[in-house]
Amino acid sequence: MKIIVCVKRVIDYNVRVQIARDGDGVVTDGVKMSMNPFDEIAMEEALRLKEAGHASECIALSIGDKSSEQQLRTALAMGADRAILISADSAPGPLAAARAMLSVVEKEQPGIVLLGKQAIDDDRNQAGQMLAALWGRPQATFASQIVINGDSAEVTREVDAGLETIEVDLPAVVTTDLRLNEPRYVKLPDIMKAKKKPLETMAIADLDVDATPQFETVTYVTPSARQKGLMVDDVAGLIGALKEKGFSL
Repeated sequence: MKIIVCVKRVIDYNVRVQIARDGDGVVTDGVKMSMNPFDEIAMEEALRLKEAGHASECIALSIGDKSSEQQLRTALAMGADRAILISADSAPGPLAAARAMLSVVEKEQPGIVLLGKQAIDDDRNQAGQMLAALWGRPQATFASQIVINGDSAEVTREVDAGLETIEVDLPAVVTTDLRLNEPRYVKLPDIMKAKKKPLETMAIADLDVDATPQFETVTYVTPSARQKGLMVDDVAGLIGALKEKGFSL
């Protein structure tokens, strides 16, 4: 069984994001870029499933410009067998990304497609669900545990009420949550070995995928600063303060 792991290049989670002066985007020049943390968790889980004998090959897949090769090389250093880059001038929207990923999925015929529940740059949480719908296969989102049982997978999901365990037939799409695992540390020898692993590049234009943006971002703005809190001595003071601000009780 093959496992495809979809990874995205994002600003490192330790970096404080700054809005460009013209409000046309965020500052990326000279900024550290990394693999989306949730995708890194997905990569780790794929490698653990392979090490447990549930998969024969682990493939890293990304969409973006040539700079995304850096994150694919990181996936290869973690232990992925090969990587595929769908070359695009700009990051496509979730639906276009799902369509592009579907082209590779139909070609490779994996048993599981793993990806993070969301990317930390836009927090859309859509690509995995859209891929499953286009592929016509089951999905299990927000996974905190994955157990393979032959032709099915038992997935524990993190939901608002707590934990939910479901069983899905394979092939399936699974999106990973924060508590699924802790990604391994990449060592220097593994980074050197990754340079020799195959990395295939294909243009999104050659996949017959409509990558036309469905939404246009008009501007970016910095969130308003939080107002200073007000200390009150008792309930009567709280009620009075609320009334002064126009809140009816």
